[in-house]
Amino acid sequence: MRLDWEIAKRGWRRYAAYPWATAAGVFTNTIFGFIQAYILLAVFRHRSHVGSYDSADAVTYVWLAQALIMTVYIFGWNELALRIRDGSIATDLSRPLDPQRYWLAFDLGRAPYHLIFRGVLPFLVGGLLFRLHYPAPLDALAFVLSVALAVVVSLGFRFLYNSAAFWITDVRGVTTLALTVSLFFSGMVLPLTFFPSWLRAIAHALPFASIVQTPIDVWLGKHHGASLAGILALQAAWALALLGLGRVTLRFGARKLVVQGG
Repeated sequence: MRLDWEIAKRGWRRYAAYPWATAAGVFTNTIFGFIQAYILLAVFRHRSHVGSYDSADAVTYVWLAQALIMTVYIFGWNELALRIRDGSIATDLSRPLDPQRYWLAFDLGRAPYHLIFRGVLPFLVGGLLFRLHYPAPLDALAFVLSVALAVVVSLGFRFLYNSAAFWITDVRGVTTLALTVSLFFSGMVLPLTFFPSWLRAIAHALPFASIVQTPIDVWLGKHHGASLAGILALQAAWALALLGLGRVTLRFGARKLVVQGG
């Protein structure tokens, strides 16, 4: 555990070293928050509810999604793929620390930095200018747990599509396809409650809803009691499943790996 803690601190420190990049991200997320909030509010000018959401739920969703956008790192992450392509993965595999464990610990250190320093300020701006939904204390605690599970699910998925570099020399196509699917089905582009029922059922059957939609629904208080326990258990199950697939992929990829020098 001490090793994991030290790696997590490295994840925090790497991004803390670039405060102006964080500031630029805060500005960008705030602007997109305004754009998306007003688009959704236009929908509610003609109806009071969409699925289980009212206007306050929808606007809260927008600002929470902007707060989580880097916390769960849903956009392109290709560090593992780059290390496979340039052969650095051979050094990683020779170390006593498993590469997947390293990146998981690193990500769990990085995520709190992005949540606090890139996510909180845009949400506060949204709270000043829009009517938002705020959780009860129990929902707030469940939200923190749900976000942590979302980060693990996201890392598990990112690890998988990066592992494609073991078999192909250019993973940009795989990455683009993976990002398109995850952005759409996670709820980052549009809340899943806005989807038609058949498409919503498909989205909830995939792991991507656990990355964005589920934590936000927990904040909004859409799950209570057994429902809350069930949705958190589903996140945990997806996290374990994706990490397990990543382990298998890493094992087979390492057998195939050939780098210059043997």
